[in-house]
Amino acid sequence: MSESSAEAVEAVTGATVSATGNWRMAGLVAGAAIGVVAAGAAAGVAIERMTVGRSVRRKARLALDSSGPYGSLHGTPGKTRADDGTELYYEVDDIEPESGAASRRRRLFGRKTPAPVTVVFSHGYCLNQDSWHFQRAALRGVVRTVHWDQRSHGRSGRGLAQADGVPLSIDQLGRDLKAVIDAAAPEGPLVLVGHSMGGMTIMALADQFPELILDRVVGVALVGTSSGRLGEVNFGLPLAGVNAVRRILPGVLKALGQQAELVEKGRRATADLFAGIIKRYSFAGRDIDPAVVRFAERMIEGTPIDVVAEFYPAFADHDKTGALERFAGLPVLVLAGVQDLVTPSEHSEAIAGLLPEAELVLVPDAGHLVMLEHPEVVTDRLADLLARTGTVPSTTTVGGCDTALS
Repeated sequence: MSESSAEAVEAVTGATVSATGNWRMAGLVAGAAIGVVAAGAAAGVAIERMTVGRSVRRKARLALDSSGPYGSLHGTPGKTRADDGTELYYEVDDIEPESGAASRRRRLFGRKTPAPVTVVFSHGYCLNQDSWHFQRAALRGVVRTVHWDQRSHGRSGRGLAQADGVPLSIDQLGRDLKAVIDAAAPEGPLVLVGHSMGGMTIMALADQFPELILDRVVGVALVGTSSGRLGEVNFGLPLAGVNAVRRILPGVLKALGQQAELVEKGRRATADLFAGIIKRYSFAGRDIDPAVVRFAERMIEGTPIDVVAEFYPAFADHDKTGALERFAGLPVLVLAGVQDLVTPSEHSEAIAGLLPEAELVLVPDAGHLVMLEHPEVVTDRLADLLARTGTVPSTTTVGGCDTALS
């Protein structure tokens, strides 16, 4: 993208936002503001439109929605309140009772049993707890797990402080995680697992509640995340495109967030464009299961535009590099997709550089949603982390496969 093109996009976007009476145009503005970072994806969608009819694409999405098993796992539901009163939703998957699964447990552990550890999963921006579908399926009944929806995401309530005009902060998310732990896992050792924004949430928890990390946390997994300097991410764009996005996106998102109902209609009208953008910035490989891609689309499409706008500024302010020292001496997994355009793998390398004892895993041909794109790799390394924490024995069966854990 040339500098003049970037300026043209900025000018057109700004003019359109000031006249948001047309809902279709509002949706196209959202596509331009976010889609300017995905010229390649948009071109791919344009080609697809010439070869595949809209009705065919719609029927395909409906078929995938009805047949896909992803996001179908649920545990015992629970709710708690954040410090500002926001309702936070979580689910608990408990270890299978010995009486009902004795043969399976003997196959998994022999005479051994897992330590009474709770593994708490925190999801990323514009996702929900279902994004851990594969890992949840593999660990289901084997270890106790907690999955929760961050405020304003999934089945949690909208942030009450934000409704009163308080800017969203990553620190707030750390306090939210503490509230969930207090309600769902008030006792016993913890393993904290976070993807993207979820990893930042864990860092914020450590920063504000160091005693919790010291007293109870026995392992940490940071997947596709960053400890700071997110304002320097170029999203795989040339310099002109990056500069345009950095200038216009915060203001555009804020304006669109104030016209949420109109923009949501526009998003539905431009679903094909958004699908291309989502795929570009979620996955790297070309052979990804279409049902998995559609699953990711549903989660991201389900995040209201005003929530997208509400959370976005917090990432520029995020800097929890100093909090990483709280994890020193713990078993830590740092994992990222080599082709992640959202939180580049260099950020994971920087985290691992500050935690010399951490295991660093860089997954080739993987994008931002590495736990969906290469679930077997993430699950295997997570199982290894659990073995290092003593949560499971060093050799076990994860997800129906024999896995040797060193």
